[in-house]
Amino acid sequence: MEAVPQAVDPRRAAEHGSAVMRLVDEIFPLVEGFYVDLHRNPELSYQEHRTARAVAEWLSRAGYEVATGVGGTGVVGVLRNGEGPTVLLRGDMDALPVEEKTGLPYASTAHGVDGEGNDVPIMHACGHDVHTACLVGTADLLAGSRDRWSGTLMVVAQPAEEMIDGATGMLADGLYTRFGRPDIALAQHVGPQPAGMLVHRAGVIMGASTTVRVRVFGTGGHGSQPHATVDPVVIAANIVTRLQTIVAREINPSEMAVVTVGMLRAGTKSNIIPDEAYLEVNTRAHNDAVLDRVHASIERIVRAEAEASGAPREPEVTRVQEAGVTRNEPDQARSLAATHRAYFGDPYVIDLPEPFTGSEDFGEFGLPGDPDPIPCVLWFVGGTPHDVWSEAPGETPFEKLAGVPGNHSPFFAPDREPTLRAGLAALTLGALTYLGRPDAPLDHAGAATAEQRPIAVDEAPGPAPIEEPCNEDDDEDEKEGESTQRADMDVLLGDDEERRESGRYPGADEHPSGDEDGPRESPRHAGGMDELLDPPPPAHGPTRGTETGPSESFGMPEPTGPAYSAPPPSGPPISAPPPPPDSTPYPDPDDPPYRL
Repeated sequence: MEAVPQAVDPRRAAEHGSAVMRLVDEIFPLVEGFYVDLHRNPELSYQEHRTARAVAEWLSRAGYEVATGVGGTGVVGVLRNGEGPTVLLRGDMDALPVEEKTGLPYASTAHGVDGEGNDVPIMHACGHDVHTACLVGTADLLAGSRDRWSGTLMVVAQPAEEMIDGATGMLADGLYTRFGRPDIALAQHVGPQPAGMLVHRAGVIMGASTTVRVRVFGTGGHGSQPHATVDPVVIAANIVTRLQTIVAREINPSEMAVVTVGMLRAGTKSNIIPDEAYLEVNTRAHNDAVLDRVHASIERIVRAEAEASGAPREPEVTRVQEAGVTRNEPDQARSLAATHRAYFGDPYVIDLPEPFTGSEDFGEFGLPGDPDPIPCVLWFVGGTPHDVWSEAPGETPFEKLAGVPGNHSPFFAPDREPTLRAGLAALTLGALTYLGRPDAPLDHAGAATAEQRPIAVDEAPGPAPIEEPCNEDDDEDEKEGESTQRADMDVLLGDDEERRESGRYPGADEHPSGDEDGPRESPRHAGGMDELLDPPPPAHGPTRGTETGPSESFGMPEPTGPAYSAPPPSGPPISAPPPPPDSTPYPDPDDPPYRL
């Protein structure tokens, strides 16, 4: 794999980001409105027609070359801006068959039909609405500040991440042959950490996952004469119990593995012994060899239990969904973490000590197994409201993570404003790390107003730019201690008492820093991970579903800022009235914590 062409060092990329993010207050109400619309109108995997149409409309208005229907319902936007590398930014669009219980005023009440013809509730319980809103917002910001970067931006709105095959489908549909091969692929995922926090990890960041379907056969009959049958329900029950011994007795305790039977179905009536039973087993590991061992054990146990019960036929064991580990290219992961630290400040960017057990198909964009793979980097953006985090049981960050609503929970409700603002900044900075022009001026910011003009490098507070990029060694990251983040992060991390009283945040008509002569330094904290996460940074924006919906900015006139800002699309909405007043967005802190 050839070295990725990195245009600027982390400090310089952060300076570009500070300039570009001056545009954020002009488009943020549109991005926030787009997010609320997506959350209220979720769509299942490969059914993201309305979402895809909205993304395509936004990208078209921002000046991108747009193609739809890629890999089913995928959307690709390409913006060519001179010589330079090609950077792929990916966001996923699909939602889950989960009934929302957040109590948010814009909670989903949508229903749809799944792949098996069942009517199911639908909810954005994994944050893909955040990903998509940040994707189009970032595309808009970069389209409006093309004097700051050079190269090609490839924006990919992916379908069916929850099916773990949407990325493969887009690749099979000619993503790289039709639109060009990127030099690097970047993505982010909202997580249960405190809202506004970024989480990085070099190497493996998410595990491999497989779904195994098992069909066992018996001989049916009357429930009053079990001796005349071979009961597949009993066979299935024995399989479920025995599968739990794989991790406990066959996998080295130093390795991570998960075996979960998430579906067990058999029979139609209590006094009828059925002919067959059906199971779906989900497996996860951080190591391909461990996953192979798990699958071999599953097949051995299933066949042995069927034979021990005298089943008339061999069971069927089929792998139906597979995703490899999500592996961040180490040098590029460290470079991006250094850029984010230079912008956000050290306390708001942490390194994950070990991979998550969740799985993603984003790694497929890196062409794993190819002789010339493409480096990929994925990071997490925290979304938990800060007051919810503070009230969560536990003394350590890891204990609190187990006590807050996480991904796939019906109570999953990211704190809208700080999560979206952090996601917009993180993804924009990611692109500028590779596309930023070293010779770009620092005395203007695209279409920003005079009041929003960033100060020049020699006027900027904080340390001088570092001498060399920080992608060689881990200890190099320590050189980027001071933050260059500006007005947009003051809104996110500063004292918001005045905002809570007024019910609004600074918009395009008010300098976010509170100082019309120029931006001020962002808050700084000196502690480590424990000090950062417990207690977390102060909360901003609506933090509970019981608060009212979109911020007061929705009542403001439509911004006139960047030349390529696009209003939310106007497709037919799915009816979504507010939930009942007595809905509970989060469990009571005194009750046992909600767990996945």
